[in-house]
Amino acid sequence: MRRNTGIIAYQNIIERVSQALKRRRDSQPAWAIAIADRAMHRLHKRYQRLMLRGKIPAKVVVAVARELAGFLWAMLHEWQQRRGGDIPQAQEVSLATTDELSVFRLRETVRDLVIRRLKILGLRRITLDFDGSVIGTGRKAEGTAVGFNKKKKGQRSYYPLFCTIAQLGQALDFLHRPGNVHDSKGSLDFVRDCIQLIQQEMPGVIIEVRMDGAFFSDNMVRLLEFLRVEFTISVPFQRLAQLKGMAEKRKVWHRFNREVSFFEERWKPKKWKGRFRFIFVRSETRIQNKEPIQLDLFIPHEYGYDFKVVVTNKKISARKVVAFHNGRGAQEGVFAELKSQGHLDYVPTRTLTGNQTYMLAAIMAHNLNREMQLVATDKTLKTTEKRSPVLAFECLDTIRRKIIQRAGSLTRPKGRLTLTLGMNRAVKNDLLRYLEKLDRAA
Repeated sequence: MRRNTGIIAYQNIIERVSQALKRRRDSQPAWAIAIADRAMHRLHKRYQRLMLRGKIPAKVVVAVARELAGFLWAMLHEWQQRRGGDIPQAQEVSLATTDELSVFRLRETVRDLVIRRLKILGLRRITLDFDGSVIGTGRKAEGTAVGFNKKKKGQRSYYPLFCTIAQLGQALDFLHRPGNVHDSKGSLDFVRDCIQLIQQEMPGVIIEVRMDGAFFSDNMVRLLEFLRVEFTISVPFQRLAQLKGMAEKRKVWHRFNREVSFFEERWKPKKWKGRFRFIFVRSETRIQNKEPIQLDLFIPHEYGYDFKVVVTNKKISARKVVAFHNGRGAQEGVFAELKSQGHLDYVPTRTLTGNQTYMLAAIMAHNLNREMQLVATDKTLKTTEKRSPVLAFECLDTIRRKIIQRAGSLTRPKGRLTLTLGMNRAVKNDLLRYLEKLDRAA
């Protein structure tokens, strides 16, 4: 079919039928030749017009190739109809017509898939990370509001709160919120629901929770204590002014390494009902010199300290607590992959339920990518102090380029329609491994 469309050179395209092409057309049906002629005429004109407008040649080639794919689909569709069948069509769902029940059921599906994988792995500890992420939009979509946004001030946005599983790098659930709310808005109920879901489905498992300073409060700490989960939460100095004095008066700091030192105190803030373990961490950092650049080259570097405090109920050593808490930075990588490759940061409609459905679809695509890799592997990694994922996952874009977006052609060896790919042993092994494991799992 590719040959029937003619050979389109990248430069100096000549709109004519060569003798070699005529010979290849001798045994082809008239309808296929007609589609090939239409493709040749249209793509030749398209190429010439884009080049005359001064477009970059590489972009012109991509534009022509996209239209060529459309003609290939048209030829395949016509061929299938003449055989008495039709190409299966994907069911289209209008985001604008989705309702709250659809969103609820889709959320249940996302949660069920993650819980099923956790049960298969049989982990003794499950680590939940909670954090929000801004999703901006230029349109006035339902439920958006103007909130704090460093990069695009004044832009309307959503600010959903996510719960991710550290060992899987998958999103368990999310709480949809407008962009003008604080990080902790609605967090108590959301955190309780996520924890109780795990406890109900996997009784006996140890649950760990990590949060940044935006979620720090007496109510959050008491909730986590009541639910009997292990936790670490960053403590903002402005919330407890006494912390500043405790760090300043401290004379002896124990060292993690050459740059980082610590001390810890069991302390009861005012109006709290009990004492908790507060770990103070001091990191040596280089102070930026504000002098002109030329003078900065000849001035010795000066060093100061960055301070942070973590409250926890974990019984392990302070070094392991800090390593565990620092591991929550991996959640930012999950957000980055969801936005850059799952298009989570796109707001497609003006309706709230439509945008929630789209967000859940992006989350499901991300989770299914990781689920596929877990199904296809026979060995997982051991857990670490930072609670790294149990597998060195490949991102969605890598899977696309490695397996899906491969050059190929439709051939007929022994009369059987076959998709033939270029010879690449690594891709072949990966593809066959995925097909075998997925077929066995089904």
